[in-house]
Amino acid sequence: MPDKQDCVFCKIIAGEIPSKKVYEDDKLMAFHDIAPNAPVHVLVIPKKHIPSLNFVNEDHSEIMAHIMVMIPKLAKELKVDESGYRVVVNCGSDSGMMVEHLHFHILGGRLLPQKLG
Repeated sequence: MPDKQDCVFCKIIAGEIPSKKVYEDDKLMAFHDIAPNAPVHVLVIPKKHIPSLNFVNEDHSEIMAHIMVMIPKLAKELKVDESGYRVVVNCGSDSGMMVEHLHFHILGGRLLPQKLG
């Protein structure tokens, strides 16, 4: 498992790798995915390095609550709140998780396949 120094998302947060930012505050950052799977494909990540959902614990309650509050606000800003959107969290290699830093995908802007979820 890569540590914080090797994490692509930590480097994006630090400004070492550019991103097309949608939102940022002291707890999280949201930016457009570089390989989108839908017309709207935004990643929401905590600024604190958490490798995956498996590592979330009570100490992360505040950031997790903040992310859950911000996702619908971001969906509204991205104009997919009324038509609908999907939120995906991958966990582990079998899920297709490519970056070992907890992240939430907001997908929308078209009818999404029904087979997932």
